[in-house]
Amino acid sequence: MSSRQDLQTRLEHGIAVLGVQLPAGAVERLLDYQALLTRWNATYNLTAIRDPLEMVSRHLVDSLAILPYVQGQSLADLGTGPGLPGIPLALARPELQVLLVDSNGKKVRFLREAIRSLKLENVRAVQSRVEEVEGQFDCITARAFASLEDMLAWGGHLLTKDGIWLAMKGRHPDEELPGVPAGFEVRAIHTLDVPDVGGERHLVVLGRTAS
Repeated sequence: MSSRQDLQTRLEHGIAVLGVQLPAGAVERLLDYQALLTRWNATYNLTAIRDPLEMVSRHLVDSLAILPYVQGQSLADLGTGPGLPGIPLALARPELQVLLVDSNGKKVRFLREAIRSLKLENVRAVQSRVEEVEGQFDCITARAFASLEDMLAWGGHLLTKDGIWLAMKGRHPDEELPGVPAGFEVRAIHTLDVPDVGGERHLVVLGRTAS
């Protein structure tokens, strides 16, 4: 079993390689979140990843890899599951107002416990289908949630006029690009190099078309 020091070393290495800046105390709180996820995962099966060191890389560091692209004052994380990437981003940017959205009741119960125990005053969780969420957000994140076509069809109404949509993908999503619905455009596709995570990682940045 990995010690907390092992996990902290892995996390700090990942943060250093990514070159992102986190506020004081964020590393400790990220590890508190990972510990809570490990504890709940034993009973509720919130993530297929069981190994704590892998959780640090594949959940925490992977989420923080998109931090440089986050903009605005409000963020909605759609299909967040156990809070990824929303909770790591909320810990990294405490001034950001974050809404976590998932339709799975046990995952939302975990999210509410994480918000309470980590004292995440800038985070709310809602159990809802994406289509039924109200409001608009400067930034929307979605990690392995659905095709670009489906996620924009279900959640496109949530993006402000000048907002950006950050879709986290594995392989380069060539086959999904023709499905981007009218009214939206791909602004950029970034290859992400996530330390200690094998395989391809890409970030698709989308926005509304000028009209």
